[in-house]
Amino acid sequence: MSKVIIYSDGASRGNPGPGGYGTVLLFTDSNGVEHRKEFSAGYKNTTNNRMELMGAITGLEALTRPCEVELHSDSKYIVDAFNQHWIDGWIKKGWKRGKNEEVKNVDLWKRLLKAAAPHKVTYVWVKGHAGEELNEHCDTLATEAADHHAVLDDIEG
Repeated sequence: MSKVIIYSDGASRGNPGPGGYGTVLLFTDSNGVEHRKEFSAGYKNTTNNRMELMGAITGLEALTRPCEVELHSDSKYIVDAFNQHWIDGWIKKGWKRGKNEEVKNVDLWKRLLKAAAPHKVTYVWVKGHAGEELNEHCDTLATEAADHHAVLDDIEG
């Protein structure tokens, strides 16, 4: 099984409008050649968590065969949702959380689950503070991707 590292970041700098995301896939092919693929979009009227979700979905949907995936995100919300089995609980509760509150962005969460299903995915929280080496690396790659491939649009839903 191939190993792929996905760096994703919802950001407000370097992107069109007030926000957007950048996603970078790094992987080595069967010939030992390293590759990099970039995806991104800018969105108006959306939240950072939606951008983080879209970044993760975009990276996972770009994979054409089952892979071992390490997904780096500075959204503790997304990482915890998987690593602490919140998603399982949400599904069992009919996509409710806490005191029967509606889960936001259900369509995006379902899309992320579908995109992740064929892969062995590890969600890694990148401590989101300036000066944190992995966060800086993630932010730099994602912002470059956003700058290179920006498209301004709204996320429906």
